[in-house]
Amino acid sequence: MILIGERINAGFKDVKAAVINKDGDVIKEWAKKQTAAGATYLDVAIGTASAKPEDLCWMIDMVQSACDTPISIDINKPLLLKEAIKVCKKPPLVNSTPAIAAKMDEILPIVAEYNASIIGLVMNEEGSPKTVDKRIENAGILMSKAMDYGITPDRVFLDPIVMPLKFMQDQPKIIMQTVSQFTLFSDPPCHIVCGLSNASNGAVHKKLINRVLVAMMIAHGLDAAILDVCDEELVNTILTAELCMNRTLYADSFVEAFRKQG
Repeated sequence: MILIGERINAGFKDVKAAVINKDGDVIKEWAKKQTAAGATYLDVAIGTASAKPEDLCWMIDMVQSACDTPISIDINKPLLLKEAIKVCKKPPLVNSTPAIAAKMDEILPIVAEYNASIIGLVMNEEGSPKTVDKRIENAGILMSKAMDYGITPDRVFLDPIVMPLKFMQDQPKIIMQTVSQFTLFSDPPCHIVCGLSNASNGAVHKKLINRVLVAMMIAHGLDAAILDVCDEELVNTILTAELCMNRTLYADSFVEAFRKQG
């Protein structure tokens, strides 16, 4: 499972303050914590804290000074992306691009030039689709355009767009049906990712919802998630779900073995 740590995001008050005050220690600490917890990528999102490319580059520099974990650049603004991607020491994951022709033609050439990977949101000018068929249609558009730019399926992460369960209770079932269809798209297959915390937005039992939903989505083909990688029980749920799906070999110490990898 590809675990993308969500915490270096200026949507969180401590990170926003760190960006504004140039407090690198906050960024470094979250980079170290998430890496130790098993993150495959660290999502770096500047959000509304700044519109300056140098501030996003500073965040990435702080992360890379603390660990070797690859970056997920959480930006879909080409001007910022062009500068941020240059400072990445390893090929990054670019999060995220919708199935909108103009946006794809701006971002995908940058992704291709730097041998990066891309998260493709299965939404278009009309917004987030509510049906399986529309999600699949938009995913096909994203895959086709990525291949036009020489981005191979193994560097494409399709995001079916997880909706809050509290407000759209029918969506998890629809998303799981969509994920099952994504697994049939290509050979080699693309990756399938979700912003897991979106599911529990506004709910009381956030951690419980996230744990159950991710296990169910793994059973349908999910192999990546943007999540709270420091939630040990959540990660243990993911490890166990993958074990039950025969993606990893059984050992009595399978959880401990994962922790020792860090």
